[in-house]
Amino acid sequence: MIGPVFFLLLETSIRKGVRAALAFDCGVFISDIIYISLAYIFYAEVADLTTGKNSDLIKLFGGIIFIVFGSVTLLKKPSSSTGEDPDSIAQTKDYVKLGLKGFLLNFANPAVIFYWVGVIAWGSKNTDGGGSEHTLIYIIILLATFFSIDLLKIMGAKKLRPFITDRVLTALNRLTGLIILISGIVLFIKGVIKVM
Repeated sequence: MIGPVFFLLLETSIRKGVRAALAFDCGVFISDIIYISLAYIFYAEVADLTTGKNSDLIKLFGGIIFIVFGSVTLLKKPSSSTGEDPDSIAQTKDYVKLGLKGFLLNFANPAVIFYWVGVIAWGSKNTDGGGSEHTLIYIIILLATFFSIDLLKIMGAKKLRPFITDRVLTALNRLTGLIILISGIVLFIKGVIKVM
C-alpha cells in the first residue's frame, strides 16, 4: 500500500541498501504480526477499542508519532553518497535502529490495526465452516504476499541507485518527511475533531 511506510522503505533501500531496507521491513512485519495476534486473540476487545472515542485517541497518538518522524526526516540532512555500496558499510546497530523505526512507524499508524481487525472479521465470517484454521491460512498468505511485494519494491529501488545524486537524495528525503508529516497532521486533526 502507498503510505508513509512505502516511501520510507524506498528511501531506505536507495540511501542505505537492500539489507537496511530489509531490516526496516522486518520491523514493519513484526508490528503487523503483533497487531494480527492482538486482533486474532482478542477480537471483540480490539474491535471495541478501534471504535468510538478510543479510535480518536489512537489517531491522536499515531498522529503525534507521525508528526515527530516526519519533522525529523524533513529537517535531517541526508548523508552524501560516496559511491560505495551502502550494504558494505552498514553496521548491525544501524539495522536494529532501522528495524525499530519500521516497527514504531507501522505500529503508530492506527490504519494498520483497523485493517487487521477488518481482515480478521472478514476471514472469520467467510471461512465456510472452516473455522480459525482457514482464517489463519488466509492471514499467512496475506503476510507472505505483503513481504514479497516489499522485496520487489526494495530490489526495484536498488536498481535506481546508480541514477541517484545528492540532490535527488535531498529531494527524496524532503518528500518522504513531508508525506509522513502531512499524514501525522491529518491523523491528529481527525482525532482532535472527533474528541471535541
